[in-house]
Amino acid sequence: MAESGSSAAAAGAAGSSGSAAGAGAAVAVGGANGAAGPKPGLESVKGQNFDVGPRYTDLQYIGEGAYGMVCSAFDNVNKIRVAIKKISPFEHQTYCQRTLREIKILLRFRHENIIGINDILRARRIEYMRDVYIVQDLMETDLYKLLKTQQLSNDHVCYFLYQILRGLKYIHSANVLHRDLKPSNLLINTTCDLKICDFGLARIADPEHDHTGFLTEYVATRWYRAPEIMLNSKACPCVCVVSIQHINLTHVLTFSLLIFQGYTKSIDMWSVGCILAEMLSNRPIFPGKHYLDQLNHILGILGSPTQDDLNCIINMKARNYLQALPQKPKIPWNKLFPKADNKALDLLDRMLTFNPIKRITVEEALAHPYLEQYYDPSDEPVAEEPFTFNMELDDLPKEKLKELIYEETARFQATYQGS
Repeated sequence: MAESGSSAAAAGAAGSSGSAAGAGAAVAVGGANGAAGPKPGLESVKGQNFDVGPRYTDLQYIGEGAYGMVCSAFDNVNKIRVAIKKISPFEHQTYCQRTLREIKILLRFRHENIIGINDILRARRIEYMRDVYIVQDLMETDLYKLLKTQQLSNDHVCYFLYQILRGLKYIHSANVLHRDLKPSNLLINTTCDLKICDFGLARIADPEHDHTGFLTEYVATRWYRAPEIMLNSKACPCVCVVSIQHINLTHVLTFSLLIFQGYTKSIDMWSVGCILAEMLSNRPIFPGKHYLDQLNHILGILGSPTQDDLNCIINMKARNYLQALPQKPKIPWNKLFPKADNKALDLLDRMLTFNPIKRITVEEALAHPYLEQYYDPSDEPVAEEPFTFNMELDDLPKEKLKELIYEETARFQATYQGS
């Protein structure tokens, strides 16, 4: 049986903020060493064993990703249904890194629009730890699924956008970049409460921390990726250059991409702009098939960069490539979204600005007239202190990362077993 901490907040309840405040007594389970024989609390879902009983029962499949499955379950202590994510990351360094990042960040974040961690279960001893179970609020759907089924009203677009930005203000105030904002990472319940999830790709917005694998690990969905991820600007000082060849084109074209330090919070604001456009039309605005196609989709709508924007690109190959392209006019937003609110389109324009230096910040976006019915700086909390990692994660072996995950979960369990 896995060892448990304690669980909090009612599933999907407004204002729960994923906090562990008010949690019930901890459930200490499992044998003395965590080694397993057949266990009465073990449940199987689609061939995956979930070792989360006796507290969590009646498991039902929700979905799965590259390194984990998510099920809903009944919490027999708080008498609510919760979501349990089973993560089995320890065979791969990258999965260990992402698991550690997400656990460290979410255990420290407390915000209504960010999914929290209510409980963590794993083997009592590290040598038996094969999986980690993260218990969170159960949210009925996500924005991706919602947009597949219905067209949102302007009121819904406005309310969802406000909640995204409210959560992102907290994230950015903690000096963290999410880096993977997209509709499927925005969880929604039946009362339209929205929570940002999946912090496995998050990074500190600080060139002194944890950046050696920035682009090599940057596998976030291309459609929501800011152009400066592909084109280095003065806002993002270059540290090295890599070359990518698109051999499927009619001619082989080598296009330089950059790994960079000092990248800014503006990359998340671009992603929010892409999400806003998708809420207005029910389809991705920049559905590129590869890097160059992605860039061409962006330029096809925004038009050719101005000379000022080109001057900010310090990679000469990238600048020359853009300058050699035929001039493209900008397509007016009201032609792309003829039914959209004009204020929404003005905010969209400020988010989907090619030059990251000129792109609107999260604080400025919250104060935009489109969101005036919700805007309340006194109810838009920020982090108490910047988030930091004590060490670089990219170069640590998976064995060390496993130790850090074990220690992080042990601190969580000790805190709430003693509360």
